[in-house]
Amino acid sequence: MDLLQAALILLAGVGAGTINAAVGSGTLITFPTLLAFGVPPVVANVSNTIGLVPGSLAGAWGYRRELSGQRARILRFGVAALIGGAVGGILLLVLPPGAFEAIVPVLIGLGVVLVITGPRISRWVAKRHGEVPDDGSERWWVWPAIALLGVYGGYFGAAQGVLMIAIIGIGVAESLQRLNGLKNVLVAITNGISGLLFALVADVDWTIAALIAVGATIGGLLGARIGRRLPPNVLRGVIVVVGITALVAFLLG
Repeated sequence: MDLLQAALILLAGVGAGTINAAVGSGTLITFPTLLAFGVPPVVANVSNTIGLVPGSLAGAWGYRRELSGQRARILRFGVAALIGGAVGGILLLVLPPGAFEAIVPVLIGLGVVLVITGPRISRWVAKRHGEVPDDGSERWWVWPAIALLGVYGGYFGAAQGVLMIAIIGIGVAESLQRLNGLKNVLVAITNGISGLLFALVADVDWTIAALIAVGATIGGLLGARIGRRLPPNVLRGVIVVVGITALVAFLLG
């Protein structure tokens, strides 16, 4: 890895951390960047997952005011995210590398679709929250849905933030800002447990993980403070272009 590649990975980490804190789907910035530099898909995935954990924590810290009074909810849903993330991480480790490489194009494509449809999901959720009082009530299916999403997040995780805010936005009667803070915590738990598994037994490129971690931490703090002021369509457009480019390169490679 030369100095330019290291700088670009660091910059990708900043972008991913910013986007994850504000919206989600930052993996579609870092993961394709690593693939472009010739990093094997599984190594890129595990190194990226570990690297993004500090960024998720930084984003959650930035939303600490919105998280006030949600301790019981965090503990309850955090268990679901923990279990799901552990299962997803184990699946990545026990399934042959060829299985991951075969499903990567599908996962990238799914992530791109979720990013494109994200605004429509957000508008639907926002409209619903305009009609339902924010009394803190929760639907019974939210916990298992978070656990299932954790499996996806532990295995790959692109755009899991978009899916997470959709799940809790539909199933929990709470303000969107408070739910966004909750989303950052749950994603951090999912990435944290799968990242711990990868750190113990997987082939991790620690230089890459460290670069992404530094960048994502900076980005997480920025995303929590100014992410809502950034032009969302510009960010979304960058993610879609990078994702489609990665998908084409992967299929033609």
